[in-house]
Parts: sequence; C-alpha cells; structure tokens
Amino acid sequence: MRPRHQRRARAQRGGEVRGTAGAAGVGDPYFPELGNGGYDVRHYDLTLAYDPATAGLTGTAAIDARATQDLSAFNLDLTGLTVSAATVDGRPAAVSRTGGELTVRPVAALREGADFRTVVRYSGRPRTLTDPDGSREGWLRTADGAVALGQPAGSATWFPGSHHPSDKATYRVAVTVPKGLAAVSNGEPGERRTSGNRTTHTWRTSQPMASYLATLAVGRYRTTDTRTPAGLPVHSAVRGRVGTLPDRVPEVLAWAQRRFGPYPFASAGVIVDPSVDAGYALETQNRPFFGRGSLDLATLVHELAHQWYGNSVSPATWRDMWLNEGFATYAEWLYGEDVEGVPVDRRFDTAYAADANWAFPPADPPAAADISAAPVYERGAMALHRVRRTVGDAAFFGILRDWAAAHRHGNASTADFTRFVERRAGGRDLSALWQAWLYGEGRPAAGRP
Repeated sequence: MRPRHQRRARAQRGGEVRGTAGAAGVGDPYFPELGNGGYDVRHYDLTLAYDPATAGLTGTAAIDARATQDLSAFNLDLTGLTVSAATVDGRPAAVSRTGGELTVRPVAALREGADFRTVVRYSGRPRTLTDPDGSREGWLRTADGAVALGQPAGSATWFPGSHHPSDKATYRVAVTVPKGLAAVSNGEPGERRTSGNRTTHTWRTSQPMASYLATLAVGRYRTTDTRTPAGLPVHSAVRGRVGTLPDRVPEVLAWAQRRFGPYPFASAGVIVDPSVDAGYALETQNRPFFGRGSLDLATLVHELAHQWYGNSVSPATWRDMWLNEGFATYAEWLYGEDVEGVPVDRRFDTAYAADANWAFPPADPPAAADISAAPVYERGAMALHRVRRTVGDAAFFGILRDWAAAHRHGNASTADFTRFVERRAGGRDLSALWQAWLYGEGRPAAGRP
C-alpha cells in the first residue's frame, strides 16, 4: 500500500486551496449533530492515562482521515474535557468549542482527497450522560476504575472523533492505569508494559468499528485468553462471581456461525461487571458488555448476534436501529427453536399479543427516546418472521447469511434491506409486507401466517 505521507504531498500540490468548513453533523434524523462533514476517519490512535483515585483522564488522540471536500476547517465531537493543543499534519491548529463540537482550523486548507492526521491533546474528568430514554452511557465510574459505553453518543465523553455509525474506522488504544488494574478494550491485546507503579495496556481493532461500539473497562477484572475449537481467540474480563455463562461464548458463537455465516471479527469475548448498574447489556465490538443483572443466556445470544447485525453491518442512521435489534431479537428466537425446542411461532405469538410492541412502526421511531423501545426489538423480529414465512426457510436463511456478507464491515439502511429481500425473492413486490410490519401504524389484522 502506498505510504500515506506520499499521498498527502501529492494532494496538496498545485497551488493554494480555498476550502470551506465541514458540516458540524451528518444530519442524522435523531442526533443531527453526531458525526461531521468534510472528511472520513480511517484510524484512531488513542494514548490514554486514567487515575481512578482522582477520576482524571489525560489523552492524546491521533486521528487519520481523508478530506471529502476542500476543507478550511472541520469539527470533532467531544463532550466535556479540556483541549490543550491540536495539530494537523504536525502544524499547530486553532481550536474552538461550541457545546459538544470542537472546531479545528488548520494553517492551510486541505484539498479534497488528501489524507491528513489530526492530533488532539486533552484532559479532565469524563462525564456520564443521560440519554433521551433515561438510560446512562458515556464514562461510568466504578469503585476502582470505570467503564466506557457509547450508544449512541457516549464515546464523545472520552475521545474526540466523528461519532456517527456511518463513519467507521480502525483503532489502537493504549491506556495507562495503576499497576494491578486491568484495562480492557476492543480488538486484540498488544504489548503490556509496566513501569514503576503504572501499567500500559494496548489493544488494536483491525476491522472497521463504529465509535459507539468502542469500549474501555478499567478495574480489578479477572482476564482470560482462550480459543474456540475453530481457533478464534476469546479474550474476556469478569469481575466477581458471575457463574459459567461467560464460558459459553464459544458454544453460542458456533451456533451463530451455522446460522449467520463466518464470524466477522478477529477475536471474541465478553466484559462482565456486576458493579456497573447501566440497566442494559451492550454489543461493544468483539466483546459485549454486561452490567448488573444483564447476563443471562438469551442476552448473551442477543449481544453475540449483534457482532453480525449491528457491529459488522452497522445502521446507516439511527432510524435503522431495528436492523440491529430486530435481528438480534430474532436470533434469540432462533436459538430457542434450534437449541431449546421452543418454536419461533410461539415467540411470535407472544410478541404479537403484547400491546407495547405496537406503539409505533419499528422502521420509523417517533423520537430519539424511542430507538431502543419495544417495537424496535420485538416488532422488528416479527417483521423478519413474516419474511421467513413469505419466502420460505431456504431463501430466508440464505438472506440472513448473505445480508451479513454483502454489507460486511459496512453500513446499511432499511431501504437497502427491503430491496435486498425483494431481489432474493425473485423480484417480488413485498411493499404490503413492509407497510404492515415496518411502517404501518397499529397491529396488523393478520397474526402468524
């Protein structure tokens, strides 16, 4: 591959560039200020140090990106924290703050197509956010450390970036913590180095990741490094006594691969911390997080299924959340049918009878507070079961595998999915199905087919 600095040199030749400022958001229907216009992030290199005694975080974020327009200035999403300096391609850059937007103005405008590196130095006490639905995310402190959870906007509390699922990137995270504490992130572990009373832990994510799936857990975790029978590395971190469910990751993954196709990442695992009362589990890439009361077999199946649907195939916008949650909920139903002898039809009937599942259409939640509500999960799963009954099992299970393969490490929308299904159904017009189960108001008259 051609070295990046060579491309930068060529891209900036040919006279002065008169760029314009990139947009302060990508215009998501529910979170319009998340993400940023004018560039595409390729890689984050985060060098962090966290002191649980003071709750202080210091960080240097080196962000490799490519300009998608002639760019005089651009924004990064950052909530709280104090920025002390920034550079673009090694030259000091001016910065300013407005709310959760950090504006960076390089000395010289960047030409469209140019690769560039932004380095931001920052520090402070990261915040915990309360979402529109009342749940907590961002930086969650524990007795001896912290856990970072990012759906939908919490990653901006601990590193600057383009925090919309449509801008995926690779990562390197190196975090220094007091000796004796573990620091666990996404991807694969790298060098671990101790100097005095501090240890630096390094993690690398080589497959693209949406920033809301990035995590960091610091604390007194028991870490394990094993492999599945097929050779996939499994790196897990567990606090306290949580039973044997974490040991079932290889078993559940083997089932999921039979249903959904090859596992899309280079490693797997879980992070389990009952001291964190987040109120939910989260499908953080490679190793989903489970807090207090959230670890059970059905949820383990759900979060591991997200590695295909949500993590590898990420939503184009937050309106497409049902493509995450409807698929993962249907995975629970399939596991129940395949392994526990509970027919999917029975799960469908139970969901169909529940009034809460008909509050709004899953493909068009009314507000940001609704993107994790019941219809997105259960009515989304019911829509998939209607597809199954319409096209037949052979075609349906081919759709599940091929959808994950076609959009591997990318993004997709509801319109992408409906077109994909209709093509695989021989060009049939399924608009009545989509209207009834994804877009229509109220409970359809017909129940299970």
